[in-house]
Amino acid sequence: MTAIPSDDLAAAFARLGGEDDRQVWSELWDDLCHQGCVGSGSFAALPRLAEIADGRAPGEPDEAVELAGLIASAADDEHSARYAEELAVLLPVARRLLDEAGEDSVAFVDLLQCVLAFEGERVWSTGLLEGLYQHEYEIECPKCTSELFIAFGDRGTFASAGDYVTSDPAKAALLPADPAALAPFPTRLHRTAAQAGHEDIARGVTYLFGRATCPDCGDVFPVEDQVEASRI
Repeated sequence: MTAIPSDDLAAAFARLGGEDDRQVWSELWDDLCHQGCVGSGSFAALPRLAEIADGRAPGEPDEAVELAGLIASAADDEHSARYAEELAVLLPVARRLLDEAGEDSVAFVDLLQCVLAFEGERVWSTGLLEGLYQHEYEIECPKCTSELFIAFGDRGTFASAGDYVTSDPAKAALLPADPAALAPFPTRLHRTAAQAGHEDIARGVTYLFGRATCPDCGDVFPVEDQVEASRI
């Protein structure tokens, strides 16, 4: 993505605070993170987004936090150091909004990813937790490379070798992790979701950090490894 000149950014942000805010935010999302892609110019928006988030500039704090969270999830060490002050401002706002997310599981997961991004986590903050509210992940078997769907929603819990929505593919068992035996990071995700009343998200964590059986070759593997591999 081409870096956006600072004067263009300032002009865009200056339009916030009026009746056209929804349109302005849509344009900012498209310019700064077009189709979810973060470029070098995107980071220049973090100072103003931090100001909006904590009320020093006009605009919606939730929009500022979510846009900044996506940008921060792509930060390297240099960006993290350069914008450390802004990230420190954004983090408590994201935590407050997460506490206020209520029953909206999409907002809850998106804000949880923002919190992780502002804390410096660079894997699961990059959109990989979205499958928790979609109730499925599309991955590849590490042994036979079959394309698999890992589903844990209303249609049941299983691994399928094919699109289980439009066809009737072969299915195999999912083996959820014991919440008491989870590693520290998934334990945090599980506890945060459960304490917020998002039992479906907490349940999804046990499948994301559990194991799956490939219906094509019978291999049993950790789901999280293949979800991480899908990011590369």
